[in-house]
Amino acid sequence: MIFGKEFLNEITMLILKYSKHKELINNLIWRLIQIFGKEGVSFLIFIICAKMLNPYEFGIYNYIMAIVFFLIMFGDFGISTATSRYVAEYNTIDKEKLKLVLFNSGFIIAALTLALLLTTLTIGKYYLGDKYVYVLYIIPLVFLAPITSLYDGIYRGLKKFKYLSRIFLIIGAFSLSFVYTLIAKYGLIGALIAQNLYYLLLFFALAAGYKDFKFAIDKNLMKKIAHYSFLVGLANIGYFLYTRIDIVILGQFGFIEEIGYYEIIQKIFKFSLMPFSIAGAVVAPDNIRLFMLKKMDQIQKRINFSFFLSLIAGIIISLLLYFLIPIFIKNFLGNYYTSDFLSIFYIFLFTIPLATIEALLATGFITALGYVRILTYTILIGGIINIILDLVFLHLFGYIGIVISTVIVHNLTNLIKFIFIYKFFYT
Repeated sequence: MIFGKEFLNEITMLILKYSKHKELINNLIWRLIQIFGKEGVSFLIFIICAKMLNPYEFGIYNYIMAIVFFLIMFGDFGISTATSRYVAEYNTIDKEKLKLVLFNSGFIIAALTLALLLTTLTIGKYYLGDKYVYVLYIIPLVFLAPITSLYDGIYRGLKKFKYLSRIFLIIGAFSLSFVYTLIAKYGLIGALIAQNLYYLLLFFALAAGYKDFKFAIDKNLMKKIAHYSFLVGLANIGYFLYTRIDIVILGQFGFIEEIGYYEIIQKIFKFSLMPFSIAGAVVAPDNIRLFMLKKMDQIQKRINFSFFLSLIAGIIISLLLYFLIPIFIKNFLGNYYTSDFLSIFYIFLFTIPLATIEALLATGFITALGYVRILTYTILIGGIINIILDLVFLHLFGYIGIVISTVIVHNLTNLIKFIFIYKFFYT
């Protein structure tokens, strides 16, 4: 009987805790569903390509995607992140200003995208050589990816995570009906076309669900968004320089098959870290509210909890990946189960523990609370160091030198970010 009472008390406490944090928990669940729905489609396309293309063709595919996402990075340049922040802010203090965010943010993205497209069409063939034709097939993505990210930022700022989840699940499920057919029939080109169609459908669905905006230019708002997004954009360049730039360098030096190994591992790690970024996006609006109310003690408690929870989770994830991924690759992607693949994978595992912490803190605290310069400075410097170490270590150790360089730079920059977090939030 005593056990029964204790059990009921525990259940009651859990219910009370859930009721207190119901909105946060529900938003987290729906955000998880949405992101895994979106990334799940991309991952399925990626796996199908790995299965149906030979390792060399698969390396070419990833090389092209790295180039295209380099262009997309400049098309967005942090606009979607800035939009999410100002939507959350204006939704609290200025509803009329909120209606101007979409058009003014979209105007900036359209201008950047147009400049990128003109530049690519004018000089792209001189720098990309025989790969230029593949880039042309996926040019629509240069506009579609940033504009869907913009809508995503708006819905995040409004905390409409449930609606986002439904859209991404429905569009993702529908897209799978044509993805396999296109890849099976047209190979690499089919995979590129499938990406365009998926983002096009996503754009239409997201646009149809948000109509409370005005077609009016607000120069002051545009200036604020551009200023904040510029810092985020610089940080994104830094991210590219110490992650995706490795693909470009490997391609330039002829390590095409190794690009495929590298990207498979990066996709696996991206999925492993995704829950932490999602959690950061979910708690960000509440962190902004606490920050505006100057409740720094509560923010510090949230940082402490996030830090230690992420660290423990990161260690557990590293161990699970160590045992499970080789089994998965051997049974489902046998062409890639090589000593080279395993060497790259085992070295990259050393980035996971600190990366889990960074993923949550960067999204939920650093960017959300306006301290994006922490990311900008550390990542830009880290990206530059990565390029230098890539070239030096490539000469000394071959392709594995690029992997070693990336692991060193990732862990170093994450440690520096944590030092800055302590400086800004605890002193």
